[in-house]
Amino acid sequence: MTVSPVSSSNDLVAPSALDLARHQRLSLLDLMSIAEALNAAGQQAAAAELYKTWAAFNDGNPVIHMAYFNYAVTLNKLGDRAGAIQAFRASIKADPDFAPAYINLGRVLEDAGMIGHAVEQWSRYAQAAKNVDAEAVGNRHMALQNIGRVLEGTDRLDEAESTLRQAFELRPDALESGQHWISLRQRQCKWPVLEPSTYVPARKMLDAMSSLTLSCYADDPMFQLAKAYRYSKTLVGRPDLTRFPRRKPKQKSGTGQRLRIGYLSSDLRDHAVGFALCEVLELHDKSSVEVFAYYCGQIRTTDSTQARMKAVVDTWRDIQDLDDAAAASLIISDEIDILIDVNGYTKDARAKIFSYRPAPVIVSFCGYPGSMGSPFHQYLISDGYMIPPENEIYFSEKVLRIACDQPLDRKRPIAARPSRADVGLPDDAFVYASFNGMQKITETCFARWMTILSETPGSLLWLLAGDESANQRLRELAEQRGISADRLIFAPKVPNPHHIARIGVADLFLDTFPYGAHSTASDAITSGLPVLTMPGKTFAARFCASIVKAAGVPEMICSSPEDYVARAIAFERDRKSLLAVRESIARQRDTCVLRDIPALARRLEELFWQMQGECERGETPVPDLTNLDLYYEVGAEAVLENIEFEDEQSYRNRYLKKLAQLHDYAPIPYDRRLWQKPGN
Repeated sequence: MTVSPVSSSNDLVAPSALDLARHQRLSLLDLMSIAEALNAAGQQAAAAELYKTWAAFNDGNPVIHMAYFNYAVTLNKLGDRAGAIQAFRASIKADPDFAPAYINLGRVLEDAGMIGHAVEQWSRYAQAAKNVDAEAVGNRHMALQNIGRVLEGTDRLDEAESTLRQAFELRPDALESGQHWISLRQRQCKWPVLEPSTYVPARKMLDAMSSLTLSCYADDPMFQLAKAYRYSKTLVGRPDLTRFPRRKPKQKSGTGQRLRIGYLSSDLRDHAVGFALCEVLELHDKSSVEVFAYYCGQIRTTDSTQARMKAVVDTWRDIQDLDDAAAASLIISDEIDILIDVNGYTKDARAKIFSYRPAPVIVSFCGYPGSMGSPFHQYLISDGYMIPPENEIYFSEKVLRIACDQPLDRKRPIAARPSRADVGLPDDAFVYASFNGMQKITETCFARWMTILSETPGSLLWLLAGDESANQRLRELAEQRGISADRLIFAPKVPNPHHIARIGVADLFLDTFPYGAHSTASDAITSGLPVLTMPGKTFAARFCASIVKAAGVPEMICSSPEDYVARAIAFERDRKSLLAVRESIARQRDTCVLRDIPALARRLEELFWQMQGECERGETPVPDLTNLDLYYEVGAEAVLENIEFEDEQSYRNRYLKKLAQLHDYAPIPYDRRLWQKPGN
């Protein structure tokens, strides 16, 4: 007999189905089939009623835990969180080894704000599943990953790091947990970052690193490109382009029509990127370009930066609730000519949207410090210091240049400058400052700072506070190097206007390496504070020097780690020379390249029209991804040699030596990067 799942008269479960459930004549398979049909018809309440009835009258059934589980899932979809929690617990009671119930119960408890109870559920299963079969290992890994994610979100970083390490060691092939584990170790200044493990080799740890995390770990631009390329393949893959034929450009050059440009980012808000772009958007020439903004971040109700952006763009689109394909379709319907990726591979990025090629031209700008290594990012906008011509081999995109790759907002409010006493600093001490995030502080960078402090008795190091365990770790590491812990002062996070105001009370900003200051450097210079930096080879390692040069004080760019340390010490001993730098910054404040935002906006528009013209002529560049899998293998070996700083030629020679060895074994096709045909 066929049971109709839905009653056409009252949209409830057909009486025959409920009756069969009450008399234990409805199998679990039929139950799930009928409930699935009800859910598909939008009748979740009817499906829940059927599950509830079946569970009530089939309590002796050996698979009742599955009915409770599906009942819980259905209740949760209906918004009955309490009922879902109760049903998940009933599923666990019926079968204490049923992993999905633990994992989903934890998620519902998390959504209800009961973080401790959620972690308890996942931990209980993870402990119980230590020595079981492969399926249980996968479930245990998922539970540990959820625990780590929730603990990180509640700033219990030590516990989160320990849990994610367990997850990574359990499943070294599942790189996501390893990626977050390594990132957490960087944020907590736990060195070595790639901590030796019996279960996970160093190479596997390196594989797990995200391309952004790698920027904080190694100054290796070729491996950075190869890592981005691999990250793109893993993260984005090859989307289904059946509904997305390649768009042809509209002929707009010389017609008087405006160019439609779209900025896509999760950071169009009170964020370093939002602060950088806000005035640029205000200054765009609306007779030349029509500006669309696609915001994929969390909804903001009170955000002054976003409010300014919304007021000046032609069209604002909130796309956070659209999936990638739907967002791409929206961009296509807006007939965008040039789509600008202002996220790259940063938090909350939506890289897959770009893979659908919703605009004829796609360009990376302002959000990510490096090459995207993707087949769909055709251009990258930077500057001549950040990417000199000889370094274009480290980028898959065609590089176009502006005067300085760090826009800033000259209208951003800045509070009144506090006194040193107001921010917990003594008036008479020489204060070195570094307000970069803790993830940028490496073991060798910190060692240089300790050398500087040891040679300048009475000086202080003023850092942006991390979580308290990280602060305390740095204090202890300072003590181990003979530096009193009270010479490290940690500045709490404060609203941005107050943060910029307080920076200037320090004497000298010390940059980090290999990932240097970006907006933090422009903030320091805005406050009048000299910045000492040591550029490397990667985009992230050259950014600060580009800003310093654009501010008109290139003499603050050091040539080596030794030069950096010596000059930091010399400035403390000869404070008149430092005063001269500060006066130079103040004198050039309103005329330097760094603050010429009107010129930057005009130059961007010139570049957009250049891209449009190339596209119309069929000259849009094709991203060069040649040999990047090979460079990844060579680069991984090179990075694990742990060479922090070396000159460009020595760096290239190391790669060439390894490539020659591989070529001798099996010929490598020549490329435009390091492995070029002799005579080129």
